[in-house]
Amino acid sequence: MSDRAAALLDWYGRHRRDAPWRDTSDPWRILVSEVMSQQTQVSRVIPKWRAFLERFPAPGDCAAAPRSEVLAMWSGLGYNSRAIRLQEAAQLIDEEGWPTSSKALQALPGVGPYTAAAVACFAFGEQVPAIDTNLRRVLSRWAGLPLDRGALEEYASTALPEGFAEDWNQAVMDLAASICSPREPSCAICPVAEWCADPTVYEPPRPQGRFEGSTREARGAVIRVLTAGPATADEIAEREGIESARIAAALEVLEAERLVTHAAVGWRILD
Repeated sequence: MSDRAAALLDWYGRHRRDAPWRDTSDPWRILVSEVMSQQTQVSRVIPKWRAFLERFPAPGDCAAAPRSEVLAMWSGLGYNSRAIRLQEAAQLIDEEGWPTSSKALQALPGVGPYTAAAVACFAFGEQVPAIDTNLRRVLSRWAGLPLDRGALEEYASTALPEGFAEDWNQAVMDLAASICSPREPSCAICPVAEWCADPTVYEPPRPQGRFEGSTREARGAVIRVLTAGPATADEIAEREGIESARIAAALEVLEAERLVTHAAVGWRILD
């Protein structure tokens, strides 16, 4: 093991963040946590994760549920297509069993390379780096150049200490969250600062636009209303206090994504 990896893991042992999915190797609980955590703060995910798994403790429970119920349990997290893909993945797992490698897990709906690697590592012990934006930022600074694609995968595989993949992946995530932040990294207290080539090489992405007044807000409002039953566009607009034009635009997009459909009684979730 390299000195940098040893220093990182020592720091992680003393500063490890708590999250309920870190205390399990159940692949379903880990998959749900990873899908929920995409573009969503952990503090918002934890209560939704617990409630979702209380209702759907196994893939078969989620697979058999009406789509409207899955979306109702997802409400508040946004990006509702994630919930639909998760249910589709649950249906495939329920029918065929769990894939256990990062490569095979990518065949599940909505599971990309990072999520597949995370589940394979944390649930099945595969010695593979879980490469996401946070890991890319940290490793680019270590390397002193903006890593991407093949170069990033090669560097990550080299940096990963064999036999310690789970702790190393979690440690890099915690370092990224608490010290190696996108815009103002706290290099003075970084446990691996002496092995960091250049903290200025990473260029953070533009901040996401405001939620209030956005299409995301209107889409969330539509799903929130329709999980309780059918409603017209005007009824949705009135209940949510959002102008009708934005609700109509959100419905058009959601219909194209096959999340909602129009019927005689109004709009409803498409099961």
